[in-house]
Amino acid sequence: MNILIFGAGMMGKAIAYDLSCCSDFDTITIADKDTHAISSVNNFIKDKSINPVVLDVAKSKKVRELLREQDIAVSALPYMFNYMLAKNAIETKTHFLDLGGNNDVVKKEISLDKEARKRNVLVIPDCGLAPGLTSIITRDIVDRMEYIDYVKIRVGGLPLYPKPPLNYQIVFSPYGLINEYVEDAVVLDHGEVKRKKSLTEIETVEFPEPFGKMEAFLTSGGCSTLPYTYKDRIGYLDYKTIRYPGHCEKFKLLVDLGLTKKEKIDVNGRPIAPVDFLAKILLKSLPKNEPDVVLLKVLSKGEVNEEKYKMEYEMIDYYDEKNKITAMMRTTGYSTSIIAQMIEREDIMDKGVLTPEKVVPPDIMFNELKKRGIAVNRKITKVR
Repeated sequence: MNILIFGAGMMGKAIAYDLSCCSDFDTITIADKDTHAISSVNNFIKDKSINPVVLDVAKSKKVRELLREQDIAVSALPYMFNYMLAKNAIETKTHFLDLGGNNDVVKKEISLDKEARKRNVLVIPDCGLAPGLTSIITRDIVDRMEYIDYVKIRVGGLPLYPKPPLNYQIVFSPYGLINEYVEDAVVLDHGEVKRKKSLTEIETVEFPEPFGKMEAFLTSGGCSTLPYTYKDRIGYLDYKTIRYPGHCEKFKLLVDLGLTKKEKIDVNGRPIAPVDFLAKILLKSLPKNEPDVVLLKVLSKGEVNEEKYKMEYEMIDYYDEKNKITAMMRTTGYSTSIIAQMIEREDIMDKGVLTPEKVVPPDIMFNELKKRGIAVNRKITKVR
């Protein structure tokens, strides 16, 4: 089988790395319009040659030509490309995965379900960390309990050695980060799907030292389809992003000042979108590729055979110093690669447009992550 990765950035490289180490694909192709990014891939991955292709995904005809040669394609590009790529993949009868990150784009992809089934194609949006791994954890909770009072998902990608002013470093596209902070968060509240403002409802989440007490607040995208999938099984469900204390208040100031707006303003005779300016500033000013950590905690309470239980999942994953792979690359890219390999091995044989909680077997995912040194620890406690 042949597999194609769109995007040679941090996540694309991580997916390619894991595929080169752990899969049996005949060819692994990576496509990007940035020739420098393309040329850096084979320097990053030494075990297996990756086939590089210079491609602008805005040119649909060339995208389709390349897709026809593939069995599976993965998008590691910003979310705005995912619907177009999914549509082209269905047309060429190529299974397709992406990292998700935007509720509206995922909804548009799901509208392609009938056509995907007709062409015997599987499309899985939201294959990364959150949504992605957290969606699979939520499925594991639902599989184990008859009714769930609540599921509270808390995730953050953070610098191991935080630096002011934001105590944050670039771990994926700054546009993806900004989108999480400005779009409304979606929550499930006892049968009703509600929207709430992001950067609100700050709470404290505690992890073992050296992290201790962290802050968590509502952001968009993390829940994705979960409130709709489990509307009748879970009472309350939400997603919050974990950061070092004080981060939320500082970034909210940038939002309140209008620096995340897309409408262009005149700056010395030149039209500039404030969000483009902010993205450039974040890329220039914030650290990147420094040692990082991903913190994950999923809390739930539910019922089995009229007995109450609490389930808690915790994952702490660190920067891979030996291979120079960030924790965010590992937990996002490897999770996506594992799902692609499940399709290759026929662990997943469904067709249509289906999100991870509907098709990815939790135990296989947890076992595969464990092989890569990523431990998702599950604790079940009986309560009164």
